[in-house]
Amino acid sequence: MVNTRAITLKLLKKIHVDKSYSNILLDKTLSEIDCSAQEKKFISALFYGVIERMITLDAVINKYSKVKTKKLDVDVLLILRIGFYQLLYMDSVPDSAAVNECVKLAKKCRNPSLSGFVNGVLRSFIRNDKQLPTGNTKTEKLSVKYSCPEWLIDKWLGEYGEETTVSMLESSLGKAPVTIRINTLKMPAKDIITVLESDGYVVEEAFLENCYKISGGVSVDSSKAYQLGLFYVQDISSQLCSLSLDANEGETVIDVCAAPGGKTFTTAIKMNNRGNVFSFDLHENRVKLIEDGAERLGLTNVSARQNDAMIFNSELPLADRVLCDVPCSGLGVIRRKPEIKYKNSDDFKKLTEIQYSILETSAKYLKSGGILIYSTCTLSKAENEDIVNRFLKEHSEFTGVSINPDIERLSDWCATIIPEYFDSDGFFIAKLKRD
Repeated sequence: MVNTRAITLKLLKKIHVDKSYSNILLDKTLSEIDCSAQEKKFISALFYGVIERMITLDAVINKYSKVKTKKLDVDVLLILRIGFYQLLYMDSVPDSAAVNECVKLAKKCRNPSLSGFVNGVLRSFIRNDKQLPTGNTKTEKLSVKYSCPEWLIDKWLGEYGEETTVSMLESSLGKAPVTIRINTLKMPAKDIITVLESDGYVVEEAFLENCYKISGGVSVDSSKAYQLGLFYVQDISSQLCSLSLDANEGETVIDVCAAPGGKTFTTAIKMNNRGNVFSFDLHENRVKLIEDGAERLGLTNVSARQNDAMIFNSELPLADRVLCDVPCSGLGVIRRKPEIKYKNSDDFKKLTEIQYSILETSAKYLKSGGILIYSTCTLSKAENEDIVNRFLKEHSEFTGVSINPDIERLSDWCATIIPEYFDSDGFFIAKLKRD
């Protein structure tokens, strides 16, 4: 039996010190340790939970500890976060176990006497009926409740209003669904579902054709259905974006920022594996992800290459469809990558010029009468509406056309997808047609 909390502490410390990506770090660690599925589940829940609720946890620490978070030893700070998360959000863990296990972790610190401090802080919280601190302003209250930085709450309140902001904050917490798209080029949908169920998955049909949510079962990449190329993981918003291209058999499509390849795969399958999908990424190792995915799915109409989306490549053919899914702040996928919300707002300021440059370059690849999709997985008007409105002002040869007239929320030429709409990631799509 492994010490799940000790492993979680090591993971959190690596995130704290090295600023590693949580999903990559966790996946690598869990693949290397010998422990049960239940233990892995506990580590994942505690690890992601502490990151997700960090602002709330630190507010609690500052309320019950005489030493504030900024002055605490890193190990002690992380141990207290682990303890308070269990006391607040893990009903399956008895309060006594949460405290005692954290005390044991503290005894292994450089200063073992700090275990008494940890014990006292956690138990004072329990004695006070686990009362949470409250903020003084609307922003502070929302920040503590939803563990979101105040700058981001103020941004969303200004751009989307209070009702939508609260909806986005609520959707930013908790485990995101695993949504897949099945590969009907391999076999009929009903047969794929049978294979998925034989892998132990519970399969739930989503509102999109060939789109399903799965739960339970083995890890995705070890499942028979995955190895046979019968499906790939892709969020509903991303699927809607890909389908909005409306690519047809025999056409030429360019996906300028494609890795890991989900949108390319959805497009290629919709084209019945006929035509050409040029799938690009800036980094060679990510191009390999596209190549491997296309091979597993049996897609021969995909050509993956390294390319800089900001620089026009005169060797490329003109395309009927161009997908411009640009690098972004990722504020729509906080539920999957909670560390994103703790970045400084200044970190995102340079993105808009990069995004606009990629959009302008991408437009040059499009044939007359062709369709250009601009998309992001963020909820930020500076990266979304402001970019496409600027583009349309400077390029009169482009006009907006309906993304999907059959879906009310996508009937206009540009749309922000709030997570609650489809239980999906937050997303933005703009569909433009060249004269």
